Amino acid sequence: MVQPTLYVNPATGKDTATGSAAAPFKTLTKALQQAKTGTTILLAPGTYNTTGGEVFPLVIPAGVMVLGNEPNKGQGIAIAGSGTYASPTFGNQNITVRLESNAQLRGVTVTNPVERGTGAWIESTSPMVANNTFTGCRREGVFVTGSGKPLIVDNVFLQNAASGIFLVRNAKGEVRRNVCQKTGYGIAISDSAAPLITDNKLVSNHAGVFLSREARPVLRRNLIEKNTNGGLVITGSARPDIGSPQDPAGNILRDNGKADLQNGTSLMLVSVGNQLNPSRIAGQVEFQSSIVPAPAAGPVQFSDLNGHWGAAFVRGLVAKNLISGFPDGTFKPEASMTRAEYAAIIAKTFDLPQKPGAGTGEFVDVPANFWAKAAIQEAAKMGFISGFPDKTFRPQQNLTRVQALVSLVSGLGLTGGNPNLLQYYSDRVQIPSYATEALEIATQRRLVVNYPKPNQLEPMRNITRAEVAALIYQALVATGRAEVIASPYIVSPNLSLPSFTDIQNHWAAEFIRRLSNLNLVSGFADGSFKPDQLLTRSQYAALVVKVFNPTPIRPATQFTDVSADFWASTVISQAYRGGFLSGFPDQTFRPEENLRRIDLIVSLVNGLSIPDADAKFLEKYEDRDRIPAYAKAAVAAATQAGLVVNYPNVSRLEPTEEARRADAIAFIYQALTRTGRVSAINSPYIVSTLPT
Repeated sequence: MVQPTLYVNPATGKDTATGSAAAPFKTLTKALQQAKTGTTILLAPGTYNTTGGEVFPLVIPAGVMVLGNEPNKGQGIAIAGSGTYASPTFGNQNITVRLESNAQLRGVTVTNPVERGTGAWIESTSPMVANNTFTGCRREGVFVTGSGKPLIVDNVFLQNAASGIFLVRNAKGEVRRNVCQKTGYGIAISDSAAPLITDNKLVSNHAGVFLSREARPVLRRNLIEKNTNGGLVITGSARPDIGSPQDPAGNILRDNGKADLQNGTSLMLVSVGNQLNPSRIAGQVEFQSSIVPAPAAGPVQFSDLNGHWGAAFVRGLVAKNLISGFPDGTFKPEASMTRAEYAAIIAKTFDLPQKPGAGTGEFVDVPANFWAKAAIQEAAKMGFISGFPDKTFRPQQNLTRVQALVSLVSGLGLTGGNPNLLQYYSDRVQIPSYATEALEIATQRRLVVNYPKPNQLEPMRNITRAEVAALIYQALVATGRAEVIASPYIVSPNLSLPSFTDIQNHWAAEFIRRLSNLNLVSGFADGSFKPDQLLTRSQYAALVVKVFNPTPIRPATQFTDVSADFWASTVISQAYRGGFLSGFPDQTFRPEENLRRIDLIVSLVNGLSIPDADAKFLEKYEDRDRIPAYAKAAVAAATQAGLVVNYPNVSRLEPTEEARRADAIAFIYQALTRTGRVSAINSPYIVSTLPT
């Protein structure tokens, strides 16, 4: 189904209108009142303030996207105002916008002109803030608190009084590719916050990054320069991760007043892979060598990608050294791509065995000295590309969008499409008959990325360089080789997909179907899901990493029973660093040991930083005396948060029973429901969140 779109125009709209393109609303306030999960609100240029009828603070509901003009960072689309919000962690606050989980704010300019005013407030939710400008806020541009886990990417923070971005309490999330300039602190982090801070430019502030209390951020490839009172300033017991021998950091700290790095704590700080002058350091810092190649220092940038819809996909491939730009510092994202250029990227990205019947890759119009001959041969042998009936390849011919999608499905051998999925596309009649099955598969596997309208495929149009980057990146995600990127242009139609063969009438069937539809879980080659199969600790680690992609909150460790070549060594490390799993006192992980239901609960509470709850919630369980003492607080917290699902008896927790695949799926789905990433399921086995 096509998600609804509401239009707002402060100059010509009326709040008595329908909100269509022809009859837009006047205020964003009205559109937000009408919006449901999945709605996109398109803002016309103009000023959105109290004079025009806006009521602050504006609240963007879960799953709703407010979209202005991303390429110019919201220039000409100004949201200016302030209202009182009663924060559970900080009391009354003056804020402009508050975002619920899975909400998106993109391409606008935000100003809070009142004393101690905040532009965007994020509290214990997981929204996306992208390609905006925050300027003139009397305190900070974005404030993140509670267990907030936002994605803050590609924004400009300019001349805000206190800081560009401030993260406190147990905040995590990712802060990527932002510019913070001419403010107090570019980025401030306090309490136990542990976000990933990467590829940002922090220039000409009072301080670039300021850390206090127990802050534990991870800093990678940031440029911190020309800040008057210090580059990276560390106080209290803060302990940033600025590199390890296995993971060099690549930050650049230079030309800052007082010192480029000020370690005001009593702790020794380890620096690996940073561009940092030892004479410009205050406090204890130990320089160590990396045991892996260090990345290029500083943010990955192209002069023509600022605000571009495909920038995150391009940078993702650049970081993996799979695609590059041009000598003049541009990427040319809107340029077409020839079949030869596409073959070169495919050959560099994938290393697969020759596909039976694929042929030799020899074509009559590709001479031996042609620059891409070897790549064309390799891509053809792997099954990604083929020639024409006249035995030509036509290397200089532009590639079309449908050709690229068919190529990826064929080369990767993807299967499992659903014919109903093509109903999502408004121009589906343009899909060639030979490509329908491949497009069904590509849609189901979330390979398709359509800009600016997700439901408009434009299959026969020449594909652009940015679109190729997006499709190939999604192919890497589908094959487990890349982390998920949040983008409103990835096609994710909400249609029923075929069921697994063994979940009909199973109590967890709906939980399984919905996570499968999101490509977060999969079954087995025989078409089954095996919902009642026991789950090992290593299998669970792989599951939580795929679903939550946790941000590191602690350094890696080496378990004595997890070898480097063990199939799950990487996900075990990521789950451990993200706080979802720990080892045992003897330094083992026991990867093949079955997970218990109580382990599942403790893992999700710890990994998702779920707040404590009243012990009265334990009274819901007839077998509460079987709950280990160390886990009682976690069970109460999980119950209040709505995570617990008990089958067949909702009143029996069975804490020490071994967890089955269905148990894990149900608990994880409830965790996603809590953050607004998925809609709620009506199941009689979900334990009530009301205290007994």
